[in-house]
Amino acid sequence: MSGWAESWLGPLAATDHGGPLIAWMGSVIRLRRGAGGPPGYDNDPWWLRREHQAVTMAGQLRVLGKEKRAPGSGTMWRAVVPAEQRMLIISTLDSVQEQLLQLRGAHSGPTADVARRLLRGLGHSAALIENAWKRTALAAVNGGVPLQEVAQWADMPAETLREMLAADGQEAGG
Repeated sequence: MSGWAESWLGPLAATDHGGPLIAWMGSVIRLRRGAGGPPGYDNDPWWLRREHQAVTMAGQLRVLGKEKRAPGSGTMWRAVVPAEQRMLIISTLDSVQEQLLQLRGAHSGPTADVARRLLRGLGHSAALIENAWKRTALAAVNGGVPLQEVAQWADMPAETLREMLAADGQEAGG
């Protein structure tokens, strides 16, 4: 990387795991390596995930209007969950999807090798899913959804959820 690019591209790459620039960089790297992209990708470096595609001004105004009118826990996700937190959840889910896709080809070879690869990969995926689950629960609670409702959706006692979210908050802050 040249000096001018390092000053902004390095920090961006370290934090923006799911953004369009990083997706484009990944596609260029995959093309150079001869590797394919996700389903429907067709090896096009200019292909964008739906969430990265620009929306119309009318669509943006409709969303903003809904966000302003929605009361209490009915507030819109984008209005109450910071963009950084939304990006972390999406990035984690993208990592889970990529990890699980990589496991598809891990079904050949000696039984012990295949089982080891699958179990390690599934364990890593499970940890990523748990991370996304906790981030989503925390975002919902911070966005005004009562803890009891979130706990019910997560199929766990409210006190257990409270303790899990508090423990994660202490780990993140410490």
